[in-house]
Amino acid sequence: MDAAYEVVAETPSVETYRELRVVAGLSPKSEAAARIALPNSWASVVVRHDGEPVGMGRVIGDGGCHFQVVDICVRPEHQGRGLGKRIMAALVADLEARVPEGGYVSLIADGDAKHLYAQFGFAETAPASVGMARRF
Repeated sequence: MDAAYEVVAETPSVETYRELRVVAGLSPKSEAAARIALPNSWASVVVRHDGEPVGMGRVIGDGGCHFQVVDICVRPEHQGRGLGKRIMAALVADLEARVPEGGYVSLIADGDAKHLYAQFGFAETAPASVGMARRF
């Protein structure tokens, strides 16, 4: 791993959050929504390359029973260097240290990302349960 990459436990700025989501191919989020969401993160990390943010990930949840891994993304020009794995490792270490017994951690895996998440103990829930969503 290139020493110029650093994974930092911090919440991304609104601007960084919105930009990283879009450049990495995730859906855009409004500035208003990001301003509300980010301070409510349960855990978050930012990957920096030479000081500049190039990736991020967050966990949201109620702090006791339910948690969700969200916003895992890396700028395309920095993909393929194990940064997604480093983001997940940092978030999972935090989850393992702080989630109370019986806590349920979920995520929605897009495409082949399911292979990354499986490395950290996440398993598909279908057919017993399926992910569902509603957008506003």
